[in-house]
Amino acid sequence: MSEINIPVRKFLRVFDYLERIGLDVTAIAAAASLSTERMAELPPDQPLPARHFSRLYKAAVEQMQTLQQPVPWAAGIGSEAFALMCHCMISGRTLGEALALAERFERLVYPLTHHSISLQEGPESASLSYRIDFNEGESVLVPEEWDRADTKETVARASGLMVWHALCGWLVGQPLEATLVTIGAPPINQAYHESLAQVFRCPVQFSADDNAISFPREDLQRRVVHTVDSLREFLDNAVYQLIAIEQQPSSTSAAIKSLITIDLPHGLPSFTRISEHLHMSESSLRRRLQKEHTSYQSLKDEVRCQVAIEKLLNEDIKVADLAEYLGFTEPSSFVRSFKGWTGETPRTYREKMQSLAGG
Repeated sequence: MSEINIPVRKFLRVFDYLERIGLDVTAIAAAASLSTERMAELPPDQPLPARHFSRLYKAAVEQMQTLQQPVPWAAGIGSEAFALMCHCMISGRTLGEALALAERFERLVYPLTHHSISLQEGPESASLSYRIDFNEGESVLVPEEWDRADTKETVARASGLMVWHALCGWLVGQPLEATLVTIGAPPINQAYHESLAQVFRCPVQFSADDNAISFPREDLQRRVVHTVDSLREFLDNAVYQLIAIEQQPSSTSAAIKSLITIDLPHGLPSFTRISEHLHMSESSLRRRLQKEHTSYQSLKDEVRCQVAIEKLLNEDIKVADLAEYLGFTEPSSFVRSFKGWTGETPRTYREKMQSLAGG
């Protein structure tokens, strides 16, 4: 099992952007348990856990909202409006119902967010359009000296579609198989074009009349497999969750891991309980996991690794108590497993990550 990482240079890029829009970078980094000074000393290509990046992005958006301007990037993920929209969607029984609820919500709050979605259905295919408008004069979040100021519309529209593509996949427990993506803005360069094609796994066209994702109409009948509880866990680490879906598109696995995390304080749930939560038979769920090249045991271990990292970094918990919480009969067994997951012992990992925050 490999941990998802993000290079240091992407953290530094966020720091640079926040400074350009006039926010307190040091305070935002500290809220994400990071130190700007320590980060600046690291090689730009050094990998760091993606969960740190997720916390940084969330802390950044929370402060961006204090500027009282619409957050144009990535469909507003991390904002209060995005969270409330997701809580509306989770009550839908199918993907189609969830998107209809989102469309109503986005239409209602459009004057505040300046973005919205619309769903069109044809005989064989469906199309999810994402609209984002920039008001002239509201340029605080798009500083002129920023290196992406000239391509703001392309970045905003494409990143919004990426979030919606991943969010739909998360909701139904399997990747949304897009057939065509159209970007209603000019291309940036070939590398950017190729990166989007890799994310969507389908042709991508720029300078289009519509900013949309096309996919089979039958996908709208897929069941929503998540709960309000797993949604809360998703929103706590939304950027990480979407990075994981982008790099390792196994949304059924993501749904299972969310449910395991919820039940973990009361003990690891059985495979039967998980299949009931997902409204699937055990045999169907087992086939789905085989298709995603994983197993229930592997997913349980992934959750235990993620929970261990979170508690080591954010709680003053003893290794023995953490081992018991995760269901290990002996602390030594947990230490061996953790070293297999991360390459380091729990104590060494904690000390290394604390040093990044100046602790």
